[in-house]
Amino acid sequence: MKVEITLAPLEEKFILRNLLELCQHDYSEFTNKSIGDHGLFDYPYLDHYWTDPDRYPFLIRVERKLAGFVFVQKIPETDSYTMAEFFVLRKYRHQGLGQLVAHQVFDMFPGHWKVRQDIENTAAQAFWRKVVTRYTQNRFHETQN
Repeated sequence: MKVEITLAPLEEKFILRNLLELCQHDYSEFTNKSIGDHGLFDYPYLDHYWTDPDRYPFLIRVERKLAGFVFVQKIPETDSYTMAEFFVLRKYRHQGLGQLVAHQVFDMFPGHWKVRQDIENTAAQAFWRKVVTRYTQNRFHETQN
């Protein structure tokens, strides 16, 4: 499986906008977010990924086909990063792709990471617990807010 994680240029913003709709649809069962009057979810921070130097929009491709995206954000005035958004299309889930991508993104941005999930999203909690445990060899601190 050939996996590419590429920084999305401005010309590919429309691709991320489309993938965000799928992502927000999936997550709406946990966030209770409603769809807008035009039949779309709103993601108010998308433009910031091309104007804020501390935000990084990545597209994930498998065998040159779109498979998801990752939004990384540097936490201001720290050496820490966060996965602001992490989305793998359902077709590619449960195959190890998410873990592979997460580990590669961690490697791209050495330092401390904060990984958050919605409290109701137990599948995401299990996924990230496994990913972080393997990446850090069980050297991490977990908190609940």
